[in-house]
Amino acid sequence: MEFRLCWVLAFLALAVVASQAALSPEQYWKYALPNTPMPKVVKDMLYPDMVEEKSTSVNVGGGGVNVNTGKGKPSGTSVNVGKGGVNVNTGKGKPSGTSVNVGKGGVNVNTGKGKPGGTSVNVGKGGVGVNTRKPGGGTSVNVGGKGGGVSVNTGHKKKPVIVNVGYSPFIYNYAATETQIHDDPNVALFFLEKDLHPRATMTLHFTENTETATFLPRQIAQRIPFSSNKLPEILNKFSVTPGSAEAEMMKNTIEECEGRQIKGEEKYCATSLESMIDFSTSKIGKNVQAISTEVEKQTPLQKYTIADGVQKMSGDKSVVCHKQNYPYAIFYCHKSETTRAYMVPLEGADGTKAKAAAICHTDTSAWNPKHVAFQVLKVEPGTVPICHFLPQDHIVWVQK
Repeated sequence: MEFRLCWVLAFLALAVVASQAALSPEQYWKYALPNTPMPKVVKDMLYPDMVEEKSTSVNVGGGGVNVNTGKGKPSGTSVNVGKGGVNVNTGKGKPSGTSVNVGKGGVNVNTGKGKPGGTSVNVGKGGVGVNTRKPGGGTSVNVGGKGGGVSVNTGHKKKPVIVNVGYSPFIYNYAATETQIHDDPNVALFFLEKDLHPRATMTLHFTENTETATFLPRQIAQRIPFSSNKLPEILNKFSVTPGSAEAEMMKNTIEECEGRQIKGEEKYCATSLESMIDFSTSKIGKNVQAISTEVEKQTPLQKYTIADGVQKMSGDKSVVCHKQNYPYAIFYCHKSETTRAYMVPLEGADGTKAKAAAICHTDTSAWNPKHVAFQVLKVEPGTVPICHFLPQDHIVWVQK
C-alpha cells in the first residue's frame, strides 16, 4: 500500500515541478469518454488505496495551493504549494503520516511508521528518489539522478515476490508449455460457447492480481524505453538483475508486445491509460463502454454455476486489453471483428457471486495449433467458437 501511494505522490510531485499542463489520466478519460463510466479496475490502477477517501478540497491563494483529501485531520491528505515549495501530508498522525515537500531543495516524500518501515521520495536537481523499506527488504524507486532515467527495485527477504514467467494464454500465436497447462490458473477460464447458458457449471479460479503496478501518466511513460533492443538499459533503470525471474518476466512482456499479430486482429501495447483509450476508440469509435470481471471476494478453485441473465454485448467488434506482468501497468490490446462479448452472472459453490466478462472467438483458424485452449478443450483450430472469461484486471471495450 505504501509503495503504491508513493508512486502517486511521486508523479504528483513531478507534475508540480515540471509545471506540465497535460491532463491527468482520469481527466483524459472524462474528456475523451464523457458518457462512459470508468470500471473499478481502472480506478484501482489510478488511485490505489485512496479511492475510499470521502472529500477533497483545493485552495489557491497568495499563500500557494492547498489540497486536502481525507476523513478529517487524523487520516487526511494535504498538499501545499507556495513560495516555500510543496507540502503533502497524508496519514494518521505523525507516526504513520506521509509528507511531500517541494522547494528549492527539491521534493521530499516520507511515508511510513517510523524510520524502519518508512517511505521517502526526493525530487530535486538530482532527480526523484523513492525508498520504501521494512526490516529485511523493501522497495526503492529513483527517477532522474546522476544516471538519469527510472530505477525501481522491489524485494522482501521474508516474503519473496512470486513472478509468473511464461507467455500469456490470451495471446494466441504461442504454443502452451506443460507448466502452463498444469499450473496456470487462467487455463481454467477457457470454455466452448455452446456451454454458455444458465445452469451450466464450470470449475474456475478468479485470481486476484496482487501486483501493485499502476498506470503512469502518458507524458512519463513515453520517456521510459520499451523495446527488446533496449532491454539491458531497461533492466538497469529498474535495478533488475539480468537472468532473474523479474528480468524474464519483463523480457516476455516486451517480446509479446513486439511479436507478430495473427491474421484478422490488430494489436497494440498500451503503456498508459491515455494510449489505451486512443487505440480502442480509434478502432471501434467513441460510443463505447469498458467492462471487466468483478468478483465479490477471492475464493479458491471451485465450481461456479451460470445464473440467469447472460448478456450479449452489442456488435461483433471489440478491443480486449490484457494486463501484462511489468513494473508499471502495460496492457496488450487487440481488436478483432470475429468475437462476441458477454457479461455472465456466476454463483460459486460457496455462494460467492461474480459478474464475469467473457469473450468468444468465432474464428480460431490462425491460432497456434498447440495453443493451450485447443489442448484443454480437445478441439482443433477453426472448428468451433472458443471462449474465455477474463481475469479481474483485464478490460473489454465494446460498442454501446
